Amino acid sequence: MGKFFPNPCMQNMPDFSHEMSHGRDAGKIICGVDEVGRGPLAGPVIAAAVILPRDLPADILAQIRDSKKMTEASREKIYPALIAHCAYAIAEATIAEIDQLNILWASMLAMQRAVMGLNARIDMALIDGNRIPKLGCPATPIVKGDDKSYSIAAASIIAKVHRDRLMKDLATQHPHYGWEHNAGYGTAEHLAALSQHGATEWHRASFAPVRDILSQKA
Repeated sequence: MGKFFPNPCMQNMPDFSHEMSHGRDAGKIICGVDEVGRGPLAGPVIAAAVILPRDLPADILAQIRDSKKMTEASREKIYPALIAHCAYAIAEATIAEIDQLNILWASMLAMQRAVMGLNARIDMALIDGNRIPKLGCPATPIVKGDDKSYSIAAASIIAKVHRDRLMKDLATQHPHYGWEHNAGYGTAEHLAALSQHGATEWHRASFAPVRDILSQKA
């Protein structure tokens, strides 16, 4: 695949500039890493690490962007193509790890596990955000990286779709909280159900609204 030159009219769209600056065109293996689920009151935090192939079809590449700026339908549409064409790994940090470590370090742990799950020699990991997890390879943090790097944006899509599907599955076991559409975030519906029905094993006891409910039930 030849060099990609971003269209200056496409604002806030990712490109391959960060990947190329670390030698992608010279054959270096670059992965993008992102996580989803720092803010919710329930559910694990999920991370994905993705290596985009040099021959990724242009029609797939054109759909990749920050998952937060995509509709659920558009994420679901591209997800099968991404996992079919890319090397990727998905990992999580559990509820217990979130409560023990705090959400920041649990997110770092999930990203570390995702990169390790690639089972590839990574020359550079591009990490969304301003911190780097402990990795066995060089890494570069990129603030708002899912807006700037195709690799990170692809990771954000894979992580987001995986977590949303997980929360929908959990919603069938715990139907009161609206996880099938709020993904565990503290919406009014979720907070009301938390007050009425209490916390589940999937709730993060270290997060204030859950901690308050648990203290009232004690």
